[in-house]
Order: sequence, then structure tokens, then C-alpha cells
Amino acid sequence: MGSVIRFSATGLLWLAALTGPAAARTGPVLETADVELFYRLYDANGGRPGADQLQRDYLDVGSEGLRHLASVRNVTGVRMADAMAARPEIYVEARRCAETLPKVRERVDAALTEFARRLPEARFPPVTVAVGRGRPVAIGSPANGVQVGLEALCAATFINPDIEDRFVGVLVHEYVHTQQSPAMTEEQAHTVLEISLAEGAAEFLTEVLSGAPAYAYFGPLTEGRELEIETRFAADIDKTDLSDWLYNSTLETPADLGYWVGYRIAKAYYQNADDKAAAFREIVGLTDAKAFLAASGWRPGIVLD
Repeated sequence: MGSVIRFSATGLLWLAALTGPAAARTGPVLETADVELFYRLYDANGGRPGADQLQRDYLDVGSEGLRHLASVRNVTGVRMADAMAARPEIYVEARRCAETLPKVRERVDAALTEFARRLPEARFPPVTVAVGRGRPVAIGSPANGVQVGLEALCAATFINPDIEDRFVGVLVHEYVHTQQSPAMTEEQAHTVLEISLAEGAAEFLTEVLSGAPAYAYFGPLTEGRELEIETRFAADIDKTDLSDWLYNSTLETPADLGYWVGYRIAKAYYQNADDKAAAFREIVGLTDAKAFLAASGWRPGIVLD
């Protein structure tokens, strides 16, 4: 379990609350020791630790979750130092924005309680909250649990301008990933369709569990363009170059439309299912992307409720 954060009135005390009894009811715990470790180094160096310090005194001695995040998303001391020089404000804001989240604990716990009701065998691994290079906001997988970049998620206002909703949505989305098949999350050389369904399923189930998908910005990007976007997507489903559809958002230019199309495919599958409980489980456990697409009834431009 992460240590209790004591940073003064502008600290991250809300994180300690997430490790309390409410979280224990469904199993998940937020591990926050990496945040404390980072800000000790940050404060000791006037907010400008060097690349070697960040590597030696933070990344190399941090938690297993931090080391996993660093290895898969190229978080290094050099890249962190560059990010801190380019955007120092996000490391300041990371402390402040967290104070606005006193309801995150109960809302995430409520969503996971519902998840466990629908999928009793679900086991929720700890969440590692860490500080990185400004991205990614979060990652999650069955094998490695959930890692959240505090500074990145606080800065990513485009996802959802409401900080509380943003944290709840992203955490629930990543928890869905921890329950998915490793075939959809761990193997290499996935197609556009496979990754879009892995992400889109997480988005749709986040909506079922919490009342809204995590990435609220898709509406304005896609309204009135459903047929055009999805016709292009249908032509690209077998590509292994994901760059047109996935992991291509920036703070200035939201994108990742593969998430949105995958969400609509999963939603079509659920709406067309007679047995919603079975459909929920099938969406979590999908492994054959082409078969799932065929069974969903989705087509470019489909109108969904």
C-alpha cells in the first residue's frame, strides 16, 4: 500500500483516502509512494532536478509499477527533465488539482462494486500513481495492473474539463483493461480493429459502470461525421500502423478516434444482445476481434441509442 502523502494544504491528501476502507471492500488500492518520492526530490532541488537525479533518485528506485510505466512508455530522466523545462506548470498543477477530488474514492469504489457484481471473479490490482514526462495519462493491463501519470492526467483537460469526472472515468477505464484477455492487451503487432476494440470496450464499459465514458471529448469531434469517419475506419481495420486512429492525441489536438469507433462497436453489440448480463461478460472477455465485429451488427454510420 502506498504511503500517506503529507504535503501541506496544497498536497495530495486525497490519495491517502483512496487506500482506506471503502477501497478495501472491492480490493483495489492506490499506491502513492512514487508521488511522494518525486516531490521530495522536486522540492530539494527547487523544482528543477536534473536528468541524472531523476533517473538515479526517482526512476531507478521507484516502485515496480513506476518501473513498468517507464519501460513501456519511455519515461527516462532525460525525457522528464526536458518535460519539466518545457512545461513546469504541469508539475505545480499536479499538486493543486488533486485537492479537488474528494469524491473520487467513493465514485470509483461504487463503479468497481458494480463491476464485481456483474463479474464476480474480477480481481482489481493496485493502481500505481506516479509522476512522469507529461504522458501517458494512464495505462492498464491484466499482467501489470494500472499506472497513472498524475501530472499528465491533471493536465489533460481536453479529456474532460471536470477534474473529478476525468479521474473517475480514466481510472475505471484502466480497471476494465485489467480484466480483459491478455490476447487483446499484451501481444504485439495488433491491428487497428483489435486495439480499437480493446480501448472501445473499456470506454463502453466505463459508461455502463460509471454513467459516462472516460473520454468525453469525442462528441464534438464526431457529431455529424459518423458515416465519414467510420467508412475510413472500416477500410483500415487490418492495418498494423495505428497512427491514424490510436494513441495520437496531444494536449493541443485531441484525436484517438479508434477509441470512439471501438466504443460504438461495443455499444452496438450490447444493444443488440437479448441477454445484457452475458453481453457485458462477452465484451470484457472478447478475444476474436473479427468475430465480435461481425456479431455486433455495427456498420459505418449506425444510429445508436
